[in-house]
Amino acid sequence: MTEKIIEVTRLSKKYENLIAVNSISFDIKKGEMFGIVGPDGAGKSTIIKILSCLLPFDEGKGSIFGLDISSNQKKIKKRIGYLSQHFSLYGDLTVDENIEFFAEINNIKMFEERKNKLLDFTKLTEFRKRFAENLSGGMKQKLALICTLIHTPEVLLLDEPTTGVDPVSRRDFWKILQELLKTGMTIVVTTPYLDEAERCNRIALLDNGRIMALDSLEKLKFLIESRIYEVICSEIRSAFNILKSKPFVTEIQAFGDRLNVAVSPDNENASGKIRENLQENKINIIEINEISPSLENIFIHLLTTKNNEQ
Repeated sequence: MTEKIIEVTRLSKKYENLIAVNSISFDIKKGEMFGIVGPDGAGKSTIIKILSCLLPFDEGKGSIFGLDISSNQKKIKKRIGYLSQHFSLYGDLTVDENIEFFAEINNIKMFEERKNKLLDFTKLTEFRKRFAENLSGGMKQKLALICTLIHTPEVLLLDEPTTGVDPVSRRDFWKILQELLKTGMTIVVTTPYLDEAERCNRIALLDNGRIMALDSLEKLKFLIESRIYEVICSEIRSAFNILKSKPFVTEIQAFGDRLNVAVSPDNENASGKIRENLQENKINIIEINEISPSLENIFIHLLTTKNNEQ
């Protein structure tokens, strides 16, 4: 049985009259990449700050390495790494100097070999003498990650690490996380990007401080009973309005230049019905394919179901 590194039970946190985290429970296993996903204001950063021993909570229990979060903060902090949304690099220090500074404040004496390995690992070796303020956004995030890793944490806590970073740098950053995962490190990451979260072993879908669902992506897909068809066509808005009122359509979502149309699993010839309705209204169809539900489909489905029940 895989060891549980983090355990949280009925955890709650309020800011005056706002309930940021509302009685949530979960556990995270050793060597797992655990994603916490939700829109702005869902409570993601609050959870990460609580796990990082930076923010007290009001109710519930939490432990890391079997140590109570409230009473063992110093012991826990030595064994975790925390990367916030706005990590404070020192712009007037070089890459090397920033790493050395964070090694010193973590009381790490012999760090030269690890520093060189991390620079090589993140492909920043050739930029080690460059001032941090002159790095690109993606390179700054890589440097921030090195500073977080310099004391060899067992658990890495990342709060929206790729927000505001270009797509190529986002991809590179996630490649680095996948490599860290292979070393046995436990990684907890919050993100508003559902495509990123699909890389995690398990995912907690968060809304208004509550966990709507928590499982692996493959198991979360079973929350949608409908079959999903991706429709690429001209006049997306018109196509959306045409299909949303059809009795065979259980749910419809628009994503840029395409629609995801959900129909009941026993509906025969759903693709033909979609095609017929659009062609009758002079909509040019480029492609219709049945697809596996994405995390975005699942998240929107849960929100829609929740709102309909209220």
